[in-house]
Amino acid sequence: MKSNQIFKLLILVVLVLAGCEKANIDVDTTAVDGSAIGEVSGVWAKGSTQVIKGDIVIPEGKTLTIEEGVTVLMDTVAKPEIVIKGNLYALGTAENPIRFTVNEFYKTASKKFGKLWGGLLAGPTCEELVLDHVILEYAGSTTSDASTSVKMGLYKAKAGENLPALWFANANGKLVVQNSIFRNLQEDCTYIEGGKIIFANNVFYTTGVTGGEAMNFKSGCLADIAYNLVYSTNTNALKLSNTGDKTPQTYIIAYNNTMVNTGWRRPTAKGGSIWLESTVRADLYNNLFANTRFGVKRDPKKPEDSRSAYSNNWYYGFDQATVNQFQPTGDVVGGKNDVINNIAGANDPKFVNYPLNTAVTNADFNTAWDFHLQGNSPALGKGITNFTRHHKAGIVMKNGITYISPSPSTFVGAYGTKL
Repeated sequence: MKSNQIFKLLILVVLVLAGCEKANIDVDTTAVDGSAIGEVSGVWAKGSTQVIKGDIVIPEGKTLTIEEGVTVLMDTVAKPEIVIKGNLYALGTAENPIRFTVNEFYKTASKKFGKLWGGLLAGPTCEELVLDHVILEYAGSTTSDASTSVKMGLYKAKAGENLPALWFANANGKLVVQNSIFRNLQEDCTYIEGGKIIFANNVFYTTGVTGGEAMNFKSGCLADIAYNLVYSTNTNALKLSNTGDKTPQTYIIAYNNTMVNTGWRRPTAKGGSIWLESTVRADLYNNLFANTRFGVKRDPKKPEDSRSAYSNNWYYGFDQATVNQFQPTGDVVGGKNDVINNIAGANDPKFVNYPLNTAVTNADFNTAWDFHLQGNSPALGKGITNFTRHHKAGIVMKNGITYISPSPSTFVGAYGTKL
């Protein structure tokens, strides 16, 4: 009889603990710091710190809203993945950005390429995802058989894959990434497989150990890409592809972006600045290439859509070797009214503060650098604005916010003169 009572007591304890655990993982944080593992939804309140102790999942049909100033602190032992089957709105501000990060203790030189946690993995049921004024760093860990993404058949669905910091996979979904920083990442910053998309006013640096793009697009994407700064990605700043079986055909309009030193740390056919393949349609205007490996390059075996358009892009190379390899011959694409020269040092864009003789293999970013144009820059007034972008009328989200892709500018690159 006594042993039977003890057994019932143990069962009761287990049930209580299970209830406590469920309360902990089905998080609806509204005003305080918290920790999470398992299913999450609701609101992470302004200025709070959320400690992620294991993989978390936003369930299909549910929403997680992250308010300004929230720090999402990832456990470097568990290396969590954030799986988004529902919707995610990360709404920071310039003064109070949202940070997906790790403890400062782990931010060492030996860990500068991250891989300390997984990434934001938005599966085919994610309808809307917004990252606005977000810092996403030290992500990109390698999957194992125990990874939630592998068990759910997400991303490449196998062990041994280096995760992108952001994966989105709904051709009928909506994705907006703006005013954000991607840094200290092992491989791809983003890997996008469909959707109505805006990438605007972002910065990418210190990314990619042996591979990795800043923005990697596959089939099903209609994207406006504007005013982004990409510094020294291991491979391309933009990999534009229609690979996959999704509808619509991927059509990228990329304008007023600045690319510096991209592609040199992976000196293969694909290492460069903008890579075109598999019938992707791409319109490229007002982009500035400074000391990049190549400019725009196509896959000769699987070239881009013949309707693609290129115009008013700007090329600068500090030395002759750099200048020689972005000349538009063979698979290197030239455009109408491009500003390009075959002499080293020609077409200096006159950045406010950046040493143009910086080693092209340097991956360390100095936040004191300033890629605005000086008032006497020859790149001012060399851009065009008479083209149509996808999302001029805006992308309307369920939370009532409309995101409009920014208008093009008459200067070349991501930044004009400082106000």
